[in-house]
Formats: sequence, C-alpha cells, structure tokens
Amino acid sequence: MKPQTAQLIPDDSLTSTAELAGERKQVSVLFADITGSLALISGQDPESAQAILNPVLERMCEAVRRYEGTVNRILGDGIMAIFGAPLAHEDHAVRACYAALMMQDSQAKLADGTDQSDHKPLRIRVGLNSGEVVICAISNELDMEYTVVGEAVHVASRMEQMAQPGSILTTKKTMRLAEGYVMARSLGPLPIKGLAEPEEVYELIGAGPARTRLQAATIRGLTQFIGREAELDELRRAQELADTGSGQSVAIIGEAGVGKSRLVYEFTHANRLLGLLGWLVLDSTSISHGRATSYLPVIALLKSYFGIQDRDELHEMRRKVVERIFALDERLEPTLPALLALLDIPVDDQSWHTLDPIQRRRRNIDAVKSLLLREACKQPVLLIFEDLHWVDNETQELLDALVTVLGSARLMLLVSYRPDYQHNWGSKENYHQIRLSALPTRDTRYLLEALLGEDPELASLKQLLIARGGNPFFIEETVRSLVETQYLAGERGHYRLLRPTGNVQVPPTVQAILAARIDRLLPGDKNLLQIASVAGRETPLAVLRPMADLTEGALEDALGRLLAAGFLYESGFFPDVEYSFVHALTHEVTYDGLLRTRRRALHARLVGTIENLYRDRIGEHIERLAQHAVRGELPDKAVRYLRQAGLKALSRSALENGRVWFEQALAIIEKLPETKDNIELAIDIRFDLRNALHPLGHLEKCLGQLQSVEAQAIQLADKRRLGQASSFICQYYRLLGELGPAIEAGERAMAIADELDDQSLRTIVSGHLGAALAARGDHHRAVQILSAAVERLRGDLASDTMGTTGVQGVFRRVYLVCSLAELGEFDQALRLAEEAMEIARLANHVYSLAFSCYGAGNVLALRGEAPRGISVLEQGLELCRSWILPLMIPLIGTSLGYAYCLSDRLDEAIVLLEETERESTAMHRMGGLAMTLVRLGEAYLRKLRAVDAERCGQRALMLSRKHGERGHEAYALRLLAELGATGPAHLDECQTNFLEALRRAEELGLRPLVAQCHLGLGKRFRSIGQQTSAEQHLNIAAALFSQLGMQFSLEEHAACGS
Repeated sequence: MKPQTAQLIPDDSLTSTAELAGERKQVSVLFADITGSLALISGQDPESAQAILNPVLERMCEAVRRYEGTVNRILGDGIMAIFGAPLAHEDHAVRACYAALMMQDSQAKLADGTDQSDHKPLRIRVGLNSGEVVICAISNELDMEYTVVGEAVHVASRMEQMAQPGSILTTKKTMRLAEGYVMARSLGPLPIKGLAEPEEVYELIGAGPARTRLQAATIRGLTQFIGREAELDELRRAQELADTGSGQSVAIIGEAGVGKSRLVYEFTHANRLLGLLGWLVLDSTSISHGRATSYLPVIALLKSYFGIQDRDELHEMRRKVVERIFALDERLEPTLPALLALLDIPVDDQSWHTLDPIQRRRRNIDAVKSLLLREACKQPVLLIFEDLHWVDNETQELLDALVTVLGSARLMLLVSYRPDYQHNWGSKENYHQIRLSALPTRDTRYLLEALLGEDPELASLKQLLIARGGNPFFIEETVRSLVETQYLAGERGHYRLLRPTGNVQVPPTVQAILAARIDRLLPGDKNLLQIASVAGRETPLAVLRPMADLTEGALEDALGRLLAAGFLYESGFFPDVEYSFVHALTHEVTYDGLLRTRRRALHARLVGTIENLYRDRIGEHIERLAQHAVRGELPDKAVRYLRQAGLKALSRSALENGRVWFEQALAIIEKLPETKDNIELAIDIRFDLRNALHPLGHLEKCLGQLQSVEAQAIQLADKRRLGQASSFICQYYRLLGELGPAIEAGERAMAIADELDDQSLRTIVSGHLGAALAARGDHHRAVQILSAAVERLRGDLASDTMGTTGVQGVFRRVYLVCSLAELGEFDQALRLAEEAMEIARLANHVYSLAFSCYGAGNVLALRGEAPRGISVLEQGLELCRSWILPLMIPLIGTSLGYAYCLSDRLDEAIVLLEETERESTAMHRMGGLAMTLVRLGEAYLRKLRAVDAERCGQRALMLSRKHGERGHEAYALRLLAELGATGPAHLDECQTNFLEALRRAEELGLRPLVAQCHLGLGKRFRSIGQQTSAEQHLNIAAALFSQLGMQFSLEEHAACGS
C-alpha cells in the first residue's frame, strides 16, 4: 500500500506546494496502528500476513479520506495522517477526531463480519495531537509526499504509543479545537516522553452534540449579542411578507466569524415567542467535510422534520415518515419512495428501482419541494440552510428549484454563506441580501466590555483587539485563549490582567479559518499575498511590482482577484498606489505561514528594492528599511537604518520609539566582531539611547549604558568619548542622589575637556558639573562655571543640542537661573530665563521649552510672584504630560506646588506634590526629592496637617543629609522650625532649627532663605515676648525682602512691618 496524497489535493495546488520550500501550518496529526501485529503474523506466509493486515489499513486510509485528510505514511502495520495540510482546513482537529472514531467503528464492524478463528481479534489504537508544524514537499510527482516536522507530530506519536488497544488518546490542544464536537474523558496530566512537564491527556469516546461552531459556543455559553439591530429588522420585514403569502429568500453574507449564524440564532430564538409563533422552523447546515455526501443538509432537515432519532430502527423510521406524510396530505404518497431513499430506508416500490440516476435525482428534488410547499399551505415555514459555501451539488440543485417556486407560498428561505460562494438567484424579485461586516468600533467596545469587564488595566488590551478588527468570533477566541494561557483570570465580564500580554498571538481556531481561506487562492495569488505580508500591512504597488516577478498584466489580474476576494484594498493613490490588508489578522496568519528562511530572503530583497526605488527619498522609508534589514538578517544595514530611524524619532520628540530603535541596533551590533569601527558605533548608539531614555526618566538604565561607554572608550583610548561619558555619568549620579561620585565624574570630564581644549565638550560638562555643585549647595561655584558656558552659547551655538537631549543654550541658562535665584539674584535670573524661553521657542524643541518654563516659573515662585509663576509652570507641566516627559515632572511639580501653596490653593498643591513625590520615587530620582518633601510639608502645615508636615520635614532632613544636599538641608531645618513655632512645648527646638537653618543658608549665600529664617525667628521671639530680638530679626527680614524684590503674602508683610 502507498499513501495516496495526490488524490486528495486539487490540481491547481500541486504546483504551488511543490514550488514552496515549505510552509508553517496549524494541523492535527493522527497515528494509528494494529496492536500486537507482529504476534499476529508471526510464522505466516507474507501473502497471508498481507491478507490479515491490509483490510484494516484500508479502512484506516478510508477514514482519513472520508474527512479529507492526507495519509502521509503507511508504516507496515499503521499509518500517519495529517489534517489541515498541505491544504488548510479550519476544522482540522474535528476532522481528525471523526476519522479516528470512524477507524475504531470500522474495525469493530470488520471484526464482527470476518472469520478470525485462526488468529486473535485485530484491534487498533489511535493517537492525536494538534499544533504548528513545518510541511515540505519532497517530490514533484503525482504521488507527491511530504515531510511534516514539529513537536506536534512527536506528541501525536506518543499518544498512539500510550493508547490501549481499541482506544483513542488525544491532547488538550486537540480537545480545545474540537470542544463540543466530540466527547472525551480526561485521564489527567500524564508524563510524556520527551516533554519536560506532564500534559493533560484525554480518551476520545464518541461524537459530541455540536455540528457547528455556534452549537459548540452555545454549549459553553453564548456571549452577549451586540449590535445588528438593522439586520434583525430586515429579517423581520421579510418574515412579515412571507407570512402574508409572498414567499421570500434572504441571504446573510459575511466572512467567517462576523456573526452570520449568531444573527440567525437571535432571529429564530429571540423571535420565536413573538413573530415566529405558529411558524414551522426547519434548519440545517452544510459542513466542511460533507461536500462529498449528497443531500447531507437535506437529510438532516428531513430527519428533524419527521422526528427521526439516531437510535431508531428502520421500521420505526418508516412508520414516522409514512404517518407524517399521510397526516399532512394523502396526495403526497407518490413522494414516499424518494423521501425514504433519501433517509436510507429500504424502498419497496419496484418502479423506483427501475429509474436511472438522473430520474431519481429529479424525483428527490420534486419530493422535498412538494413536501415543503404543502407544509407552507398549512402553516408558515421558515426554512434555514446555513454555510452554503460548503453545500453539495444536489442540495444546491434543490435550493435553486425551491427559489423559483416560492411565489405566493408562506415560506421564507433563509440562507447564509461566505462571499466566495456563488448562486444565480440575484435577479429574483423576492430575493434579499444582508451583508454582514465586522462590528463598528463602538459595538466592538461594547462587546469587549461584555467579555472582559471594566478593569482599567485592560484598556491597552482592548485597544489592541479593536485594532485587529471587529470580528466577534476572532475577538471571543482571542479572549478565550488569553484565559487559557493564564494572561487573564476571573470570569466572563469580570476578568483581570495577570501579566502583560505583549504581542497577542492569533488563536489556533482563528489561524485555521484564515489559513484555509488563504489556501483556496490560486498559487500565484497566494504567493503575491505572502510577498505583500512580508512587505507590511500596507504595501506600495511600486514595491510589489519588482518583488512579484510577474508581467504587468498578470500582476494587475492577481491584485484584482485579491481585492475582489477581500484580502486587500486600495488604501492610497498619491503619491504611490498602495494596497493594505483588509484585516490585521489575515496579515499575521499569511506572514506566520512562511518559513523563516523564506521570510528572511524576502525581507532582504525588500531592502534592495526600497533602496533602488526611493534612493532620493530614503528618509521617508527609514523605518521600513530598518525593519526589513533586521528581519532579512543584514546586520550592517540593520544597524545603520535602525540608528537613523531612532534619530528621526528623537527629532520628532517620539522618545519611546527612539528607545526601541536604538536598543534593537545595540542588540545587533553587540553580536558583531569587536572592531574599532563597531565599538565606536556602539558607543555613539549608546549616547543616542541615553538621549531617548533620559527624558523618559530611565535613570539607572542611562547610568548602566554610560558605564559601558566609559569602559569601551577606555578600551579605545578615546578621550573625547570618555569625557562625554564621564559628563553624563556626573548627571545621573546627581539625579540618583550620589553627589560625591557625580562631582568626581564631572571633574574628570572637565579635565579631559581642558586637556583636549574641546569647547563643545566643556559646554556639556559645565551644565552637568554646575548642576551637581548646585545640588550640593555650592551655588557660587556653579554660577561661575555656568556663566562661562552661557557666554559661549551665543548666536547659532545657543540653539545647538551638541548631541544631547536638549538645546544647550536653554539648559545651561536654566541651570544658571536656578542657582542665581537661590542666591537672590532675581533680576539677572529672570533676564536669562526669558532668553532661554525665546531660544527654546525659536528651536521649536519641546523638551527644552518645558525646561525653560521650569526655569522662569521657579524664579517667579521663589520671588513670591505666584500667579505669574503658576501660569508659566502650568504650561511646562502640560508639555511634559502631553509629550510624555516624566523626568521633568518632579522639577516642575515641586515649583508649581510651592506656587499653589503661596496662592492658598492648598488642595491643588498637596495633590500635585504627592504625585510628584510618587513619580520621583518610582523613577529612583532621589536627587532633589528632599526639596519636594519640604514643599509638601509646607503645604501640609498651611492646611494644619501638622503630623504629615512633621513626617515630610524629618524625611527631607534625613535625605538631604544622606545625599549631601546642604541647601536642601537648610530648607528642611526651616520647615521643622516652623512646625515647632506652632506650640509652646517646642519653642526651644524651633529656635535651634531656625538658627541652624540660618547658619547653613548664610554659609551657602542663600539670601532668600536667610530672609525667611529671620522672619521665622522674629515671629518666634515675638511669641515669647522678646520684642527686642523679634524686631531685630524682623527688620533684617524686611530689609532683605525689599532688597531682593520678593513679594509675599499680606500676613508676612504685616509681620515684617510690626
């Protein structure tokens, strides 16, 4: 015996399969063998052995062919078969299960009908499994054979080996796909040789109640029915016409999964108690593996009409048919032979047996037609035939005949099918079409709410599913798959996310449906669709043309067919004609079906194609080139294009996108040889990555990248890159609160800049070192370094980023502004802040503009001009939030919270400062956190929340001392002093804290803080009756406020003047 693969494959697919090096397929694999066969044939003549085994093997193969599987190998005493390849079947698991059941049933009948006295009874065992495999053609002859490789094959073989004689074992994967269609009992998790973990194993025991996907879903429990009100109304109108004696035929047309069967279900079940009361409803459906069985849907319909059960004996079946016919109309007696024959009931009428096949066929159609029309005279009839895309020729002929005689019959014929099905009823007056598309976005959201629930953490998953299209079945199966793979927990309508879903995989059920549709394409059309899938969801015609290797006419024809079939649509016309996949899932399944080797080759070809086509517009296609170069495994081009894509993203402030591009580039370059050029390129990409990570607040990642740069720069003895790395390391140690290492790194970087006499490097270092010195409280030295940098940043240089995240003229001015403000040089600080804002506006640089808003607003808030400060700072905060710039939010939030506090907007201040504290902690931005806590404590104090204020003050003091932030330490001491001033018991501690804060502020030259401390001391002495000391401190405070031009609340002015 020999596998008869070619007989099962349409002629037009033989060539395409042979041409392919292979494809990835979702299949079900079946292994079956005769148990104890060696013992059976031991000592037998070879011909005798063949006579024993062949009948069993023939029945095995017949069962496979009955369900359109492929006998891949005959193994002496057994077979291996695949379902779903080389041509995909959307119900491959169901077919495999039915074939296995048929094998056992056939073998049992064979054993009952043959003489086995000379040997033990023959028994077979069967194993099944489903999953992804690679299928490759190994011959181009008519008896083409295939190699099928993958874990799914080995597990199926293990199932067979574990099965007892006469049994069928299968896996959870197969049961998941065949749920409802078959019955099985779980054997629990069992160890399987070759697998690390036990797998749940099932014994298949029979066919289940379901014959369609909707029936299987009904067993599990249907989801809420969403939308389709207009379509239901149209069905009701057709029903009303039929009820008045105007026969109607209605077709529901739509792709798999859009809800054709569900619409029919809702119409018949929700409507049965109202509009369909008094109607006879007869329904049937075609099944994918039933095309070879004549009249299969008609037979099912007749069995339902006559009330025939599977367990009925032949005489009981005959009685039911005859009684029902005579009860309806004795004149229908001539139809009995045809009706009995259709139901496989022996016909006694000898004249029936003399008819030729054509005459019998005509009599069959006339009999069913007469029966239905006569029934419609008695009561209105709703006749339902679903899934006509799988209908057999004889049933089709009956429907064609029935449509022509509807006339005044009280009969409504309701059919459903997919768009590729054709009939000739379109011109009939009483024919209506209802075309179902995917659910609109609004209804898709409602469906997802019903399926998933309202947990806010599910929002991103819902958006992803909406983007994949509103196909209800696909959505439901995806959610079901996420539950089974433990991404979601809970129950329908109340799920919660257990872990990030990442890139949600297409469920096997959905893959099978789409793959079957793709496999029905002509070979050339399928090849073109696969090329388009590699090119992307959207593909310019200019790119497809050279990739397809077709003549212009052939390409145009193929595209026309793909458009007509609903795979592609024209999504653009200018400047290039562009084609897009209608459904994202179709794109994914088409792409996933390609072997990696073919994908890689196509991606590599696409790089050259795009380079040639758009050599003068490469910048427009950088992202596409980068993706294809990565997937085409062209490392040099991939690194180059990935970096260019990242830089392009940074120029548009798309920081997260830039991060992704740069990280991909680094991942590739780290695998390349460590040449000098590659190491230098890696360093530069790490600097680029730092520019993306920095505004996003990934401080520790930035530091890690820069430490790698430092090591590589030392390896190359590249002083400039080493200096640049040291400068940035200074910045991140400062932001993380490590001021000692920060200043050391900054000093090293400045020494390198001086050694190289590199003005650009010196400018970059000055900002980082100046900010670190300012954080330590050394504002005088910071002003000295930063002032020199600002003087250099005039003219065109002012708007230069110098390879960093921000415009240098803006950042160096703002750093200088902040130090000048702390020293009380408000007028100079404001002038520089205005310059910074103007430079940022002219450069149209969002990050720099937000930072300039911080600088100006901070000065105004410290000076006491709260309303003006609030206006500017709110602009900066809005920029940070809308452009996703989390690193700057702690700076702006701290200053804006303080300004709110000065304006007695205490609730807003507390909310913002609490948020700022949380975000600083989340990104580990410990540098400056003490100041945020000081401002939050001041707000709590004004709100009379003394306990919360005390907590903030103590923590701010601890952090400032831990991180060496002497200026912030002085602010924390002042806050604690103000807290002590609220109660007599703490007056001594209050005075101590004020004096310590004053000493530290005077030592650092923080004149605004000095004035605040004198004001606090004046209030303290006045409260204990020491008027002389009080007036002394209050007068000093008043003089300083006047000298500095600081504006404070009326209460503070009154205190100063008393």
